[in-house]
Amino acid sequence: MATTHFTNGVSNQTVGNPLYDYPYLDPFKFYSYVNDFFTYHADEWTITTTEAGTGSATEALTSQVGGALLITNAAGDNDLDFFNLKGESFKYVSTKRMFFKARFKVSDATQSDVVIGLQITDTTPLDVTDGIFFQKDDGDTNIDFHIEKNNSATSNSAVGTLADDTFITVAFACIVAAVGSGGLLWVAALLADEVR
Repeated sequence: MATTHFTNGVSNQTVGNPLYDYPYLDPFKFYSYVNDFFTYHADEWTITTTEAGTGSATEALTSQVGGALLITNAAGDNDLDFFNLKGESFKYVSTKRMFFKARFKVSDATQSDVVIGLQITDTTPLDVTDGIFFQKDDGDTNIDFHIEKNNSATSNSAVGTLADDTFITVAFACIVAAVGSGGLLWVAALLADEVR
């Protein structure tokens, strides 16, 4: 497939806007957070840790093409290490588009609990009251997708399957669409591993 080159740039601004001649798409039309974990600072996160088993939970950068944060738990069955980015910088608004994407893996797909997505800051993210997120429960390998507000959830069960020590990419999008009398279209997907 041939690549299209835009040697003069691409703009998504109207004539008269100061960024009209800026050779890239306007970075201020959306706010976003991207972290490839080339660096890691624990003080940027609210971290909830349980260490009932032997050993200690640790978080550290690890060698991985594209960057990675290695999270190691203590050895107890229900030991955990959960991260909430400080600040709750994203708020769902029904008239705006929203996109989320993350790539991760776990060493034990069956016995691990995983939550990844957008949630309110909560020290019990497996039982959160508000969020849009993927969750993998202990004892199975199914990845479920949840949209939850005031502890009332709409869920899609088993949208995908997690495997031991295998990267997976999860993504969701909320697109304002003319669905029936108007409304929202939610799309949740698990993608084949996207090697960069």
